[in-house]
Amino acid sequence: MERTFDVELWQDESGAWVVECPDLPGCISQGETQEEALEMIEDAIKACLIVRREQGFPDPAIKRQVTLVA
Repeated sequence: MERTFDVELWQDESGAWVVECPDLPGCISQGETQEEALEMIEDAIKACLIVRREQGFPDPAIKRQVTLVA
């Protein structure tokens, strides 16, 4: 099953790129470049989902956006 997760990416004071997945508390990684950080968060998300399932936690809810025209 394919899932999409939002991530937040920023550069810390040492110059490393930090990336976090807000839907999975504590799921954070980093890299020397943005690309490396984004690759690393994919592995971190997979690992977080495995641990959550092993501990009996549900997968995060699937989020959708709805556009309303007033």
